[in-house]
Amino acid sequence: MSTLRVMDLHGVAVEPALERIYGRVPTDGALVRLRGDASSRTYYRLHVSTPGATTPETAIVMHLPEDPSRSDEGTSRSTGAGRPPRDDLPFLTVHALLEARGVPVPRVLDVDLPNRVVVLEDLGDTTFEARLHATPRAEWPALYAEAVDLLAALHERCDAPEPDQLVYTRRFDAPLLRWELDHFREWGLEALYGPLEPRARERLDATFDTLAERLAAAPTGFVHRDFQSRNLMYAPSGKLTVIDFQDALIGPTPYDLVALLCDSYVEVDGALTDAMLDRYAAARALSAAERRQFHETFWRLAVQRKLKDAGRFVFIDRVRGNPSFLRWYAPSLVYVGRALDRVPDLAPLRSLLARTVPGFPSDCATPTHFSRTEE
Repeated sequence: MSTLRVMDLHGVAVEPALERIYGRVPTDGALVRLRGDASSRTYYRLHVSTPGATTPETAIVMHLPEDPSRSDEGTSRSTGAGRPPRDDLPFLTVHALLEARGVPVPRVLDVDLPNRVVVLEDLGDTTFEARLHATPRAEWPALYAEAVDLLAALHERCDAPEPDQLVYTRRFDAPLLRWELDHFREWGLEALYGPLEPRARERLDATFDTLAERLAAAPTGFVHRDFQSRNLMYAPSGKLTVIDFQDALIGPTPYDLVALLCDSYVEVDGALTDAMLDRYAAARALSAAERRQFHETFWRLAVQRKLKDAGRFVFIDRVRGNPSFLRWYAPSLVYVGRALDRVPDLAPLRSLLARTVPGFPSDCATPTHFSRTEE
C-alpha cells in the first residue's frame, strides 16, 4: 500500500482533490488499488486514519483514462443537424441526471478533471452478486424483487427526456445492435474457431441484420446498459445502489432486465426470470398487449446481448490481455440457447451456432487464454 505522504495516481496527482475534501493532504492513510474489471478506468480505495468529524474515513478514487469521454462500449449519438459535437464527461452527466431523478447513486465528493480524478462515496464491497452467492437460492426471489423494483423506478423516473442531456442524444439503434452482433462473430466465433465459410457468413449476416432491425423497432426508453449483479451495490445503510451508469442511452425497454436476469455471473433459472418479468410489467402497468410484446422483445434481446457478451469476453482477453472473463463465455452461450428456445423463428441461428461452437448451447468449453507469444 502506498502512503499518502507522496500521493499520486500512476503519475497523476490527487493532492488537489484531497485538499478540497479534507482541508489538507492526509498523511495518515493509504491508497489501495481495487480489483480491476473490464473498464478502462482504475479504482482505488482511500483510507484515512483521522478523517475529521465531517469527512469520510474511506472514499473511492476513480482514475479516468486519457480520453474520459470515450465509452468502453460502442455508442450511437443522434446530435441533430448543425449541433456541435459534445464534450460531456458521461459519468458526471449521467450521475447528475440519476441523482436529480431520485435514483440511488454514490455521492461525488470531488472532481479534478485536469488530473482525470473523481472521488466518490465508498459504498463498501457488497455487490448484488456477492449477496446472491451468500444467500440460499430459496431466498433469491426476494433479492431479485428488490432489484427489479429499483429498475422499474429508475425507468419510470428517467424515461421523460431532458433537452440536451447526454443520455437522450445516444441511441441503441440498429447499427449499434448490429455492431455488437458482429463483435460476437469476430471474437466469439471466428477468433476461436476460424473464419466462417462464405455461405454460412451470408446466412449469419442476414439473420443478424433482421434481428438488429427488429430490436431497433421495439419500444424504447432509458437504458442503463449494464444493469447486472456487479453494477448494483449495497450501501452501508443497506440501500441497493446503482453504479457504472456512464453508458446509459435510449434503447429497447427490456434491455436492462436482460442484463439482470440473463447475467453471465449468476445462474438465474427460467421460473425466476418469468416471475421477475411479470413483476416488472406490473410495476410499469403494462397492458396485456404490451406485456406480450415486452416478453418477445426480452428474449430476442437476450440472444443479442448474450452473444455480444460472449464475444466481449474473448475480446478482453485477446486485445486487452485480461483472461479473467473467459470463464463467462460458456455461461453466456447457455443463456443464448435458453433464449433461442423462446424465439422459434431464430432456429437457423441455433443450427449455425451448434455447427460452429462445439457443445453449444449447454456444454461449451471455456476458451483458452491467448498469449502474445503465440502471435
